[in-house]
Order: sequence, then structure tokens, then C-alpha cells
Amino acid sequence: MTYYSMWFAFAFVLIALLLSIWQKLGLEKEIAMGTIRSTVQLLLIGYVLQFIFHSENIWFIFIVILMMVSVASWNASSRGGRLPGVFWRIVCALTVTEVITMGLLVSLGLVSPTPQYLIPLSGMIIGSSMIVCGLFLNHMNRETESSRGEIEALLSLGATPRQAIQGVLKRAVKASMIPTFDTMKTIGLVQLPGMMTGMIVAGASPIEAVRYQILIMLSFSSSAAISAVLISLLSYRLWFTRESILRSS
Repeated sequence: MTYYSMWFAFAFVLIALLLSIWQKLGLEKEIAMGTIRSTVQLLLIGYVLQFIFHSENIWFIFIVILMMVSVASWNASSRGGRLPGVFWRIVCALTVTEVITMGLLVSLGLVSPTPQYLIPLSGMIIGSSMIVCGLFLNHMNRETESSRGEIEALLSLGATPRQAIQGVLKRAVKASMIPTFDTMKTIGLVQLPGMMTGMIVAGASPIEAVRYQILIMLSFSSSAAISAVLISLLSYRLWFTRESILRSS
């Protein structure tokens, strides 16, 4: 695909804009900003990755992964509202998830420790974990508020914050992991994932593309579980004050 032919792809954005105007949704600004940002960001990262792939400097790999973790943590932490310190807890959860998952992939010989593999796979793992953390915070905020009476009653009976919020915590962890496993159940039947599709379009054998996609989806299962459990253990105390009183919404 040439840069000239890419301009025709903006016809899809025009359809979204026209529908927003027709239905008076007021999404024109968001659609335009999203289109501009995604296009510029992808072009920039394309040139950056091309430079890194040719240099093969390990420090560049660490810098890119650090940037991914930072941006993902900032985005996921926005779901936490005004919870103090939630950003750093997400950074910790994503970092540990990335180290464990990529460490296993490399140590087991499943992927080669080169920039061409480490950076794209890290991006998918961190992105998947970011969604899990964001969903966890959303569910925790909603579940905590709806179960406020139950939690406060347990606290008044002498329960610790962990004991009082344990039920809410388990429901939030489960809810944050469900989308990942629902996707695994329907993959290949309802949707063909991006990595697999990209490899096939690039000319790779469908069987080879499927092998890599299976590897990715299986790693997603562990990364979703690790990040969900970690963020729950690291952050549950944020819903309480220092005096172990449940924070108001």
C-alpha cells in the first residue's frame, strides 16, 4: 500500500462523520481527533521501530517498552477516578506481567529475543493487561458503591478492610478477566485477530500465522490473570482511608 492509496482509507472516517452529523451525536470532534492522533502516532512509531530494528540496541527496546507501560498505566488509571497512587500500582502490575510473560516466552524458546519480536509482542501483552486493569477499576468503583452498606457493616463488626471488601474484589477480578476468555472462545469463528490477519496479508502461510496467534492468545490468558490478581492485591486498600473507613464516591 502506498501513501497515496492510504488517503482513500479516510473515506471510512468520512462515513463515521456523516453518520454522527446525521444523527446529531456530537462525536465529530472525537472522530476527527482520534483519526489525526492515531494516524500521526502510527506513522511516528513506524519510523521509530524501523530505526530500532536496524540498530538492534537493547536499550532502545527497554525505552520503548517503558513508554508502553507508562502510557498504558496512565490510560488505565483514568478509570480509577481520584484514587490516590493508583497510577504507580498499575505500573507495577503491568511491569511484573510483562516481565513474567515475556520472560517465559523467551526462556522457553517460543520467540527470538530480537526487537522484531520483543516490541510487538510486548505491545500486545501490555495493551491486553491495560484493558484488564481498566475494567477492574471500573468494576471495583461500581461494585464498591453498590455494596457500600455490606462493606460498612462488616467493618463495624470488626472485619479488616481486606475481609470487608473480599467479595467485591473477587467479583471485580472475575469481571475484568471475562472479556479475554470470551475472546478466546470465539477467536477464529467470529473474528480473525490482527496479528494473524497481518501475517496472512503480508504473504505468510495461514498455518504459520495461526501458530503465532495461538501463542499470543495463550500468553494473553496468563497475562490477564496475572495483571488482574496483581492490581487487586496492590490497590484494594485505596478504597479505604488510613483509618480504614470506606471512601465516599
